[in-house]
Amino acid sequence: MPSKRSATPTLTLGIDFGTSNSAAALIGPDGQMHTIALDGARSEMPTALFFVSETHSVLYGSEAMQAYLAGTEGRLLRSLKSLLGSRLMDEYTAVNGQSIQFFDIVVLFFKELKRRCEAQIGQPLTRAMLGRPVHFVDDDAERDALAQETLGRAAREAGFTDIAFQLEPIAAALDFEQRVDRETTALVVDIGGGTSDFTVIRLNPARSAVGDRSADILATTGVHIGGTDFDRLLDLSTVMPLLGYKHIGTGGRPVPNSVFFDLCTWHLIHQAYTRKAMHFAKELWTDYADRNLHTRLMDALEGQHGHRMLAGVEAAKIACSISGNDALVDLDFLGHGPSEHLGATVTVPAMAETLQQALSQVVQCAQLCVQRSGLASVDAVYLTGGSSALRPLVEALRAAMPQATLVEGNRFGGVAAGLAVGGAAWGN
Repeated sequence: MPSKRSATPTLTLGIDFGTSNSAAALIGPDGQMHTIALDGARSEMPTALFFVSETHSVLYGSEAMQAYLAGTEGRLLRSLKSLLGSRLMDEYTAVNGQSIQFFDIVVLFFKELKRRCEAQIGQPLTRAMLGRPVHFVDDDAERDALAQETLGRAAREAGFTDIAFQLEPIAAALDFEQRVDRETTALVVDIGGGTSDFTVIRLNPARSAVGDRSADILATTGVHIGGTDFDRLLDLSTVMPLLGYKHIGTGGRPVPNSVFFDLCTWHLIHQAYTRKAMHFAKELWTDYADRNLHTRLMDALEGQHGHRMLAGVEAAKIACSISGNDALVDLDFLGHGPSEHLGATVTVPAMAETLQQALSQVVQCAQLCVQRSGLASVDAVYLTGGSSALRPLVEALRAAMPQATLVEGNRFGGVAAGLAVGGAAWGN
């Protein structure tokens, strides 16, 4: 016998907890989509926290990034989603003179996201539909399950009592379905900060209110490559050589590269500032034939400029993708001659060359999804996710699937909107 429904339905918040940015949305009692402005007037909120040393307070989102880039004394943490499923999630880190577990930092972020959503909606929100990538961790089912369990546990500790999960590319498909007027087969391409996820799905607006859409999902694939990997590769190829990466030193050998890898990986940057790592970096001066490069490296480490450099690379990547023009990464804050302007340039051809192998893996994963669906081709390729506008990626997908219509969706809000749609249909 069907259960009796409440006259006032419980609202379900769709939460896209992203590696680089997070977003939230819900279907209101009026049946309309409500995208939450999480960061001032913006719906997307950088998944970042900044622990201010002087006041022992915590800033979130854009405020966190701005405080860090302004040189405020404290500790920035970003890309926490990358730690899900790893042992690092259970480890402790020092912030504001105390030791705190990375898991508890994720809980803090969820609590703040929940608080901001409730402030706008004007009522408590305890029911959530959480997005998750096809694979948190490639080729490791046990760690993948642990990642989802950890994400759900963090949401519960933040105050959500009723939780469900939906694959992020399927959520993006549900958002796209609101804009099609006939049955359409679509390859949903969701390029996030940490993963690239794909779904081939049969869309039909007549079925959008159905809770179980499993019969329409023809295939899903995913690979653990995303925007933060593109940032790392571009940082290594453009900025790190100015600090000594691949520099042939006094013994005819390249300078050891571990410090550079830490400095250009969002969730590992803090490791480059430990006492042991700093001592190792200082001792590298004997390996450098050009001591100016070592001076810049030490400026970057002692000034804790890792996030600043990587944020500059990320901004240049976005600017170059949108405009097609060269974009500059300003590095004047590092040690250099008094009349010298220090910077690195990102160009479309160089970006395509640097990212060629990573983008090839992403496109192959997309093609595999279509192959597994049993279809010869799809009607549309729907692009969503923060890194879906990357120009070399768009060109590679267009070349790989010339018969499909390429549709650019809401890069930051599409998954959250689809989760809200799925949340409203939850239980139907």
